[in-house]
Amino acid sequence: MITLTLREIADAVGGTLHRADPDTVVTGTVEFDSRQVTAGGLFVALPGGKVDGHEFAARAVAAGAAAVLAAREVDAPAVIVPLVTEAHTRAFALAADKDGSGAAVLAALAALARLVAARLAERGMTVVGVTGSSGKTSTKDLIAQVLAPMGETVAPPGSFNNELGHPWTVLRADEHTRHLVLELSARGPGHIAALCETAPPRIGAVLNVGSAHLGEFGTMADIAQTKGELVEQLPEDGVAVLNADDPLVAAMAERTKARVVLVGEAAAAHVRAVDITLDDQARPSFRLLTPQGEAQVSLGLHGAHHVGNALTAAAIALELGATPQEVAERLSAARRVSERRMEVTTRADGVTFVNDSYNANPDSVRAALKTLATMARAGNRGRSWAVLGVMAELGPDSVREHDEIGRLAVRLDINRLVAVGADARPIHQGASLEGSWGEESVLVPDVEAAVALLRAELAPGDVVLVKASKAFALWRVVEQLLAEDAR
Repeated sequence: MITLTLREIADAVGGTLHRADPDTVVTGTVEFDSRQVTAGGLFVALPGGKVDGHEFAARAVAAGAAAVLAAREVDAPAVIVPLVTEAHTRAFALAADKDGSGAAVLAALAALARLVAARLAERGMTVVGVTGSSGKTSTKDLIAQVLAPMGETVAPPGSFNNELGHPWTVLRADEHTRHLVLELSARGPGHIAALCETAPPRIGAVLNVGSAHLGEFGTMADIAQTKGELVEQLPEDGVAVLNADDPLVAAMAERTKARVVLVGEAAAAHVRAVDITLDDQARPSFRLLTPQGEAQVSLGLHGAHHVGNALTAAAIALELGATPQEVAERLSAARRVSERRMEVTTRADGVTFVNDSYNANPDSVRAALKTLATMARAGNRGRSWAVLGVMAELGPDSVREHDEIGRLAVRLDINRLVAVGADARPIHQGASLEGSWGEESVLVPDVEAAVALLRAELAPGDVVLVKASKAFALWRVVEQLLAEDAR
């Protein structure tokens, strides 16, 4: 974070000082985990479902924090923030407390981030925002890797993209930061707009509109309306990067005053991929066509769906001054950064695991299954296995969407399907009804049963995809089987 006094912080968040010298300077990082506090930093006392950060205030200061951002008095120097009104809580639903103190601390954190973002924008920092139903994290990672050679770049770790992760990431930026890449998520209307208010983006990218969170939003049109809040927030001198291959995204061009850059495989795209091929690991190569020229790209990421992600990163880098050749070289050198996203590991016995278990929605599962099918067909591989768990937050469409995934696995000629957990039964049923599958599809009750089945039946050369919504923690399947291999 930029250097600020406690007086400046209190003014920014509308708080009051408690047992604190107003001229004390915060020089370290802003942390909500007391174990991560650095010397001269600011500890954020956030109430949670299991622990209350206020109880760790004194410990954080003893560990080196200059002060605490809190919603009530603590036994340490602090900036005490006011409780927010009901009108201010819509964008801070993450808070797990009942008295509003969590929402108050989150609102204060956003206000502090707003101050920092504004000051750094005056110094020339560019804020890039990315949203979409799927692929946000992978695309954010690509953008950060492509921009890094052009100046210091800050991006969130993993999917740190909500009311807590968003301002926390903004506060990682300092006077040396040239690019701030932010991932924006939403659970309802107004959330993305609120995140944009914290750190107004000059470049905004919308990847796709899919059925993720359909149970929370209601309809695809509602999802598109919310995702489009990003481009509505862009300034006139900004740039909206939109997916030309997704009609709901391309239509957002009418909702922004910024200049529009279309990306995709469509002929109308300004930044386009042609001559796409996949190698035996389902890694895409393509010819990158841009208004500035063309270049050849060979991605190190697994899955054809990464082509669209790469085009978005390319368009943003081109806008910020990179040449097509520089973009192609950086994209070709880029690697997976965030864990459990198309993470490919081969055991000593030749069994390959594709751990894409961080999260799941119908679009991402379809993409992962297609990648599995491509990898299994290439070379002298054995059988393809899809180990799938439930896709959450699909509302009344849940059974139909799970059923269609099971049927797709059959149409893609996946050899074995393992549906894990009772809620994944429609996946197994769909597969069983499509093509009259017999033992190729099986429903197991839990992770332990899935591990036992795989342990007994996997053979050298087999390829295993593991994917489910995050809450199901299906990555435990991969971790157990790889741990056994290590031993």
